[in-house]
Formats: sequence, structure tokens, C-alpha cells
Amino acid sequence: MSLLAVRDLTKRYRRGGKTIAAVDGVSFAIEPGETLALAGPSGSGKSTIARLVLRLIEPDAGSVQFEGDDFLALSGTALRSKRARLQMVFQDPLSAFNPRATVARALDDPLRIHAIASSAERPARIAALLERVGLAADLAPRAIHEISGGQRQRVAIARAIATNPSLIVLDEAVSALDVSVRGQILELLLDLQARERIAYLFISHDLGVVRAIAHRLVLLDTGRIAESGDARAVIDAPQSAIGKALVAAAPRLNRIRP
Repeated sequence: MSLLAVRDLTKRYRRGGKTIAAVDGVSFAIEPGETLALAGPSGSGKSTIARLVLRLIEPDAGSVQFEGDDFLALSGTALRSKRARLQMVFQDPLSAFNPRATVARALDDPLRIHAIASSAERPARIAALLERVGLAADLAPRAIHEISGGQRQRVAIARAIATNPSLIVLDEAVSALDVSVRGQILELLLDLQARERIAYLFISHDLGVVRAIAHRLVLLDTGRIAESGDARAVIDAPQSAIGKALVAAAPRLNRIRP
């Protein structure tokens, strides 16, 4: 059984009197410990799929099975419990937080909300989370707006792993970072995946980054799947017009994944 199985996912919007299919019959699956990338140009449906999978918006049709449960049918306590297993890291590491909050407060929230640790236990848990993402524990009292973009994204990853998720959705999670920091964050994600078998749904428009981290790739174009398969095979020899265009536009990036 797949960790996540999406079948015929569809989402339509009304714009200017017309119906637009932002996502049109998309299906894919993710296995435990695997990285599946969704790539495509702006408007291809990548971020809409992320929001649908997370149930930030509801689909018009289709199904989402997560850890064997019908995720779209869950509500109340059952939904809140399952959400702890499915987390997200957003593109902008500043707007993803209350900029006036401290690092400690940002990491305390998921521990408190999901009753993972008592108030007495949480400082030690926060220090351990910071260590897991390569940050010093003495960063905890600093305000979010006082730390660097790379540090903020590490804190965002620490917040995501605080609930011991089996799947993390990363929506353009490295696109706002400079190249050197981007490589460090990708290395961190790979290390966490190797140690803890976390699966990633990795959303990007950059096939150079996708090649560095993904096992499999789904290429999207106007809400539909243009092609899919082994990430390196698709990138090395794209068959679709959109795949060829994205490969031509991709910057060179060191191949991080062995």
C-alpha cells in the first residue's frame, strides 16, 4: 500500500465567466521514504495540488488516500490527528512565520497543539529539533526576523518534523534561497530522509533542483500530467514539449542524490 495515493484529482475555478481546470484528473502515488517531484511552469497546477493534498482547499472530484485512510472523509479529531503525520514547508521562510515570534515559540506550537510534549519537556524537545536541522540550541530565544533566510528555512523544516510526519509537502521550499544555501537545505532534506524515512512531495519549477533530490518526477502542464517516471530518466530524455522546455531552461546543479 502506498503512503499517499491520489486518484483523478480535479479542481476547477470560475474566472471571468469561464470554468478553468486548475487540476484536471491528476493521479500519482508516493511510497514511504520516497521523494516525488511535481514540476511545471507557473499555472500548471503544482501548488493547487499541494493545497488539495493538505486539504487547505477541497477538490471537485477525485480521492486522496493517506496511510490507508480516506483523507478527504476525515473530520474533527481524526483529521487533526492525521494532520500531524502530513506537514508542509512553504516557499517564503519569513512569511511562513509570525515574524515577531521567537524560534522557540515557532517550534513550541506544534508540540503543544498536538500534545507531543508537556510544557516542562518542550524546551529540551525544541533544542533537539534545532540540533536535528543543524542549528544551535541557543538560537531558540532569537526572533524569526533576526535570523537569516537559510536559518529560517531550517526552522521551518524543524517545525515540520516536530510531529514525526511520514510525509512533508515542500512547495518551492528552496527557490527563495541563494544557491549555496539551497544546496545546504537539499543536503539536510536528504539526510533527514535517510535517517527517518520521511517521504517528500517536492514541488518546483526548477528541474536542476528536482534532479538533485527526487526519485520520481511528474511533469504538469495546464493542470494535466504531461509525462512521469524516474526523475533522471525524464530529465535526461524528456518526451513532452513542456519537459523539453523546462530542461532547456534548467540551471546546472550538482547532483546531490547518489
